Amino acid sequence: QAQLVESGGGSVQAGGSLRLSCAASGVSYSSNCMGWFRQAPGKEREKVANIYTGDDSTDYADSVKGRFTISQDNVKNTMYLQMNSLKPEDTAMYYCAADRRAFSWSCEGADFGYWGQGTQVTVSS
Repeated sequence: QAQLVESGGGSVQAGGSLRLSCAASGVSYSSNCMGWFRQAPGKEREKVANIYTGDDSTDYADSVKGRFTISQDNVKNTMYLQMNSLKPEDTAMYYCAADRRAFSWSCEGADFGYWGQGTQVTVSS
């Protein structure tokens, strides 16, 4: 049974940093696509970043490029999101997600069907 557990959210002031973690179990972690998404109140969910665990290739939303870094540990089956220079507009519930495909060569065509429960990030000005 797939399980994704996020941790590391919290409240910080603008300009601060947070590091989110996502521990994965019951999913095909190696050679898979993992992603971070966020949803603010009244807004649609958006993808923040994704990483292909086979070669650590990454992709970021324009709004977080240069400030956020996605990484992963194949031994711990854990994905991370280092968030620096946080802005109030980064305030949202952050979710990790895993590709439902058992195997893939990249994040292209990823079907994010497994989700964590979310962790709240609040950035005050």
